[in-house]
Order: sequence, then C-alpha cells, then structure tokens
Amino acid sequence: MVFKVYYQENPSEIPVRERTESLYMEAENVRQVRKTLADRAINIEFIQPLDEAHLEYEKQSENFNLEQAK
Repeated sequence: MVFKVYYQENPSEIPVRERTESLYMEAENVRQVRKTLADRAINIEFIQPLDEAHLEYEKQSENFNLEQAK
C-alpha cells in the first residue's frame, strides 16, 4: 500500500501549513512507515493511505517520488 506522509522539516517548531512537506512511501501499514522514518529528524503530522484514484492523481505531480519502507 502507498502512504502519503505530511511532515515538517524542523521537529522543534510548531507545525505551520505553509511549511508542510510530503513524501510517498510504499509499506504494509502505518507502523512500518513510522518505523522507517524514525531515524529522520522530521515531525510527522499525518500519514494518509492512498486509494488507487488518489495515487494516480498524485503520480501526476512532478514531486512524486515513491520510497520503499525498510
């Protein structure tokens, strides 16, 4: 399953929508996504599972880069 992860680059700051970044990760579940991202210095706001239609829409973005969970 593919997940879209919304996060802030600086984990010590209060989340601000204008600074929210996103990444895409293929994993079995949300727990695996969190485990894979645990070593990164980011503040995860939300992890959204993507259905097929939403995934196809996201693939059209120039920023779409699918990462694999460990």
